[in-house]
Amino acid sequence: MSVDAAVNVIQTRRPGFVPRAALVLGSGLGRPAEAVADATIIPYADLPGFPRPSVAGHGGRLLLGSFAGAPVAVLHGRAHAYEGHAGRGGGAGVMNLPIRVLKRLGCEMLVLTNAAGSLKPEMGPGSLMLLTDHINFSGANPLLGEGDEQGSRFVDLTDAYDPALRRTLLATAAASKVKLHQGVYVWFLGPSFETPAEIKAARTLGGDAVGMSTVPEVIVARQAGIKVAAISLITNLAAGMSSLRISHEHTQAEAAKAADEIERLLAAFVAAVFPGA
Repeated sequence: MSVDAAVNVIQTRRPGFVPRAALVLGSGLGRPAEAVADATIIPYADLPGFPRPSVAGHGGRLLLGSFAGAPVAVLHGRAHAYEGHAGRGGGAGVMNLPIRVLKRLGCEMLVLTNAAGSLKPEMGPGSLMLLTDHINFSGANPLLGEGDEQGSRFVDLTDAYDPALRRTLLATAAASKVKLHQGVYVWFLGPSFETPAEIKAARTLGGDAVGMSTVPEVIVARQAGIKVAAISLITNLAAGMSSLRISHEHTQAEAAKAADEIERLLAAFVAAVFPGA
């Protein structure tokens, strides 16, 4: 992997900068990137080994600057396993290098966001869900082929989503008057949307939302020793739960409607974790 090469580019563009937190902004959720002050912007194309997203709504750039008073690295957009990227871990390992770069830069915390479909009728479009756990329905893993030079491949995921960070997010949401649901995220490989039968199976197994990202990044971050928190923006009820047709365009439109609320929550959360940073 080209971790050293990518880190060298970043440190050349922004000498001496050490981000304490990193944010990954999912489909249509790029608004927080606009709130990064004194930002140095680096296109993924300039970073050796960084995958270039091919999905609409993923900007494909790294921002380094201040967010809510804390030094942060923001990945505006992600690549997905279904986009056909090769490399170690197969397609599921497409975000391995960016996560390892964040670790090398000094990030202590990774906050992941995604757009997801709801498995709970009471958690409709526009809702925010704090991830408490996940189910990997994809049959893939980003650590396939990863040896111990990156850390033990046998990663303990008991507390994949850091309990202390979850408590802080819930408290922050309450103080900010943002309704924050909690639930289990089910990762499907994609890119086709799930069938009604698959959704029924996911609900039976205890899932609360479905999506096509995030879980591989969580696994790699936990192997690297980075604490993780994650939030889903619910853009639709999953297949078979409503009469509406599901599409990526609909996902982007619904994500845009909640941009202000998710930016406000993330800013309050980062400020609470790093007061006076």
